[in-house]
Amino acid sequence: YINPTSITIITLSIIMGTIMTMSSSNWLMAWIGLELNMLAILPVISKPKTTRASEATIKYFLTQAIASAMMLLSSTTNAWQTGSWDILELKNKFSTTIMTLSLMMKMGAAPIHFWLPEVLQGTTLQTALLITTWQKLAPISLMYMISNNIQPALLMSAGILSMIVGGLGGINQTQLRKTMAYSSINNLGWTIMIMALSPNLAVMNIFIYMIMTTPIFLMMTSTSTKTLQNLTTTWTTSTATTLSIALLMLSTSGLPPFTGFLPKMLALNELITQKLTTLATLAIMTSLVSLLFYLRITYLIMVLTSPMTT
Repeated sequence: YINPTSITIITLSIIMGTIMTMSSSNWLMAWIGLELNMLAILPVISKPKTTRASEATIKYFLTQAIASAMMLLSSTTNAWQTGSWDILELKNKFSTTIMTLSLMMKMGAAPIHFWLPEVLQGTTLQTALLITTWQKLAPISLMYMISNNIQPALLMSAGILSMIVGGLGGINQTQLRKTMAYSSINNLGWTIMIMALSPNLAVMNIFIYMIMTTPIFLMMTSTSTKTLQNLTTTWTTSTATTLSIALLMLSTSGLPPFTGFLPKMLALNELITQKLTTLATLAIMTSLVSLLFYLRITYLIMVLTSPMTT
């Protein structure tokens, strides 16, 4: 039994923290919002009384605390140099780099992504959904606000690295929560890479990803699916749900004619327009790697378990 008052306080704090960060123009208020949000989600992650959940909570807390400390260091250094705490006034090069790394750490982008698959694996599907969608809004909005001041080379290299890590990491997974974590890292890679050229397109990309991820997690929750093996047995009990998961997986991979193809096509178009053809080619190659594990899941669902093939 959980006290309804506790649930209300925690839910409000998670929502308030994110909204506070997204709507503030001052680094200190943005930091307070992120801290409020982080402290409120810790009891949610540790709710299953298992050692795995406790471990996930500690890992989440430590990474977020380090990222918050880096954020404070960056904004304080900038305030010391420029005399302003304004988010849009992040002009110092050192501050901008540290801030970008801190925000990447907060949302789980490579090369500081190690905590994300572990945390998702240690908690429930609903909490995993919360971490992969809602928890990314505040850092993404801060990155959007300072995108004009960040060095494009930093964002693009981090983006490509996230795509590679997300693609290769997901290939060998049998646990769906870890697969979704690597899928999240891969999609974040696209978002971060295009943030350097077109911040609006980056926001559109992350929103489309969230819209596709939410029903996948909700359907996995409703069918109690946690591994690929579970997924192969759900066809008989809930065919429509399993088929929807397969199609949503294909959409997340960016396969035409699904929705997920649109932001990737626009991102590649933007890269080619800016004469970054090599980067565009590299992005396509890495998305082929991630397509591999999405197709594997879809193949397992639709070909191996479907009654039509037996």
